[in-house]
Amino acid sequence: MHGAIAALTIGPVPAGPTAIDLDVNGTAVCCDRAGVLWLPDSGVLVVSDLHLEKGAAFARRGMLLPPYDTAATLARLGEAIARYAPRLVISLGDSFHDRTGSQHLPDCYREQLLALQRGREWSWIEGNHDPDRPTGLEGGWCSELHVETLVFRHEPRYGIADGEIAGHLHPSARVVRRGKGVRRPCFASDGKRLLMPAFGSTTGGLELRHPAMRGLFAQSELIAHLIGRDRIYSVAFNRING
Repeated sequence: MHGAIAALTIGPVPAGPTAIDLDVNGTAVCCDRAGVLWLPDSGVLVVSDLHLEKGAAFARRGMLLPPYDTAATLARLGEAIARYAPRLVISLGDSFHDRTGSQHLPDCYREQLLALQRGREWSWIEGNHDPDRPTGLEGGWCSELHVETLVFRHEPRYGIADGEIAGHLHPSARVVRRGKGVRRPCFASDGKRLLMPAFGSTTGGLELRHPAMRGLFAQSELIAHLIGRDRIYSVAFNRING
């Protein structure tokens, strides 16, 4: 692991896994460095916190951001769907940055999303940013969804929640070696629950040692699966720097 951490911070990135296979509450899942979760036994692809139209939402409030976030996010989503060909896509809440985002979605992006939905099931999970069903798009709408031994919801529930797959907190982790450090979005799991990284192109992150993360995991079992440029790095919680 020392070599893996060093590769995150200095020098070229060595060959390594682009995805990590895990068992979460008895269900096989695969954490892909693209920021998606794949359930091979049920053909389900999961993304969280797309925050589509974030730039447009800020612009409506008079704060200008580069208007390219939706295009970049949908392009990456399309690549993941093409790679896995899922029967079902779960978008795990905060799919749009605000509750009117889907209404204002430009036609070109709406057509792109509808094309990605075509020929497969799609479930939108209710988020705190987007508490209403998306306008003009296909797919089901619910507050949580059960698949195999897992339950998918946007916000994690504090305390025991075996099998929970959640987003909302945008987990990230920071590792340091020889005085140099790097912070990366990550999948975080202790084998009982898993937090998804944010998929949106202009989303931030919350470090695993942040107070909002307390009580979610058995820290002795917690592993952060950091998303590097070319691979996944798995780091035990006790080796993560605050």
